[in-house]
Amino acid sequence: MHPSVHAQTHPDKPAVIVAETGETLSYAELDALSNRAAQLFRARGLGHEDVVAFMLDNTPRYYGLTWGAQRAGLRYVCISSRLTQDETDYILENSGAKLLVVSASLAPAALELETTIARFSMGGEIAGWPAIEEVLAAMPSERIADERAGVDMLYSSGTTGRPKGVKVPLPEERAIDAPNSLVMLAAAAFGIGPDSIYLSPAPLYHAAPLRWSMTIHRLGGTVVLMKKFDPEGALAAIETYRCNSAQFVPTHFVRMLKLPEAVRAKYDVSSMKGAIHAAAPCPVPVKQAMIDWWGPVLLEYYAGSEGNGMTFASSADWLAHKGTVGRPLNGAVHIMAEDKESELPAGEEGIVFFESENVFEYHDDPEKTAASRNSRGWTTLGDVGKVDADGFLYLTDRKSFMIISGGVNIYPQEIENHLVTHPKVADVAVVGGPHEEMGEEVIAVIQLSDMADATDAFRDELVAFARQKLSGIKIPRRIDFVEALPRHDTGKLYKRLLRDKYWEKAKAEGVSA
Repeated sequence: MHPSVHAQTHPDKPAVIVAETGETLSYAELDALSNRAAQLFRARGLGHEDVVAFMLDNTPRYYGLTWGAQRAGLRYVCISSRLTQDETDYILENSGAKLLVVSASLAPAALELETTIARFSMGGEIAGWPAIEEVLAAMPSERIADERAGVDMLYSSGTTGRPKGVKVPLPEERAIDAPNSLVMLAAAAFGIGPDSIYLSPAPLYHAAPLRWSMTIHRLGGTVVLMKKFDPEGALAAIETYRCNSAQFVPTHFVRMLKLPEAVRAKYDVSSMKGAIHAAAPCPVPVKQAMIDWWGPVLLEYYAGSEGNGMTFASSADWLAHKGTVGRPLNGAVHIMAEDKESELPAGEEGIVFFESENVFEYHDDPEKTAASRNSRGWTTLGDVGKVDADGFLYLTDRKSFMIISGGVNIYPQEIENHLVTHPKVADVAVVGGPHEEMGEEVIAVIQLSDMADATDAFRDELVAFARQKLSGIKIPRRIDFVEALPRHDTGKLYKRLLRDKYWEKAKAEGVSA
């Protein structure tokens, strides 16, 4: 299905409702807006396979652009509003984007960009940038003549710290006819359909909220879009709009559970039938508490932006296999030894591989693409885990010490590469340590050239130094100084020794993440 179909059959039905304000975008309005966007892209000379980029706050008009790009056969890159100028310029250049739309609230960051591609503002003024609303209003609202399905190209950091674009083949079909595997999975496993009222509390530049909310549009449901997550606000939105499905990360659950009992009891959440969550394995006590509160409506999945496979666990599955992220919904899961070729038996930990028909590559990075595969064509996200005798998958490690804070993936290498350039830093390791609300926090372990510099004042200096190049989520929340990092003579850093120290200490002190 496609939202243009629902625009014909249910033109006045809300496609999007803004949770905080009640502002509504109907299916007819979404259809016209996406047509105008597609017309603009063609007027700007953009054809099939070209790339456009959006760096926007959560707004209903976001979908007009993404659906417009989808109808024009483009690749659309959704960029985090929390990135630095250097990171954003890199993504724009690497992706080959030819057009950029930025929220006016991000004007200071937008004006620092070095890119020279066509630029537009949304929701206000950015000096010297045309307002996208005015430009779109001048475009025809009819379909373009050469519609073809486009796809997103979302960026996730690589092991070198530079973001990598996940690139999948562009469908050959028309925009309205192109098959979508997530639609079938959402309907079959998650109960999503035309009656779904779906709460989307996370930024749309992330893969899950973007793809799932657009899937709601394919199926004819309504997206209740939060401008920004607030724990009590989410409960209020569920009650106000009678939301029956939603997408969360474990941090959302933690923050809602930490609300005073009187606040939690104030809101009626009985309409919720499917609380979908992913991004990181949910701590067992947190998930148990959510099931105790909301009932057995939690639906967990494990997948990546690469779309190479997905596992699923209902609440009943999880209660019988606590800690699992489920069994595969499409394809098969294999646990492989370090050589990526030898399959391990149930119960043994190894690298998680998916066997499926889905194809992806890392844009402009053949080495990383090749490293994600084995000789049988199975692919991995780099996670470590095991399967039990019933075929349920458990994740035991996270992409070679990738840090997941508040559902956001953070790769230490980029942070390390910057901090080590400080003249007083001899060596550095960045690890994830436990944090009760965010899941993990970024910890920088610094080997100084002179231990006399191991002061609180120098910690502050390092934080300021980090902010020069790194976005806020990557700034270390804790900085510890050591005389020497545990490195082998070959130069290999035994990062596990550092990471385990923090987790073991937290466990001994009774701190949970």
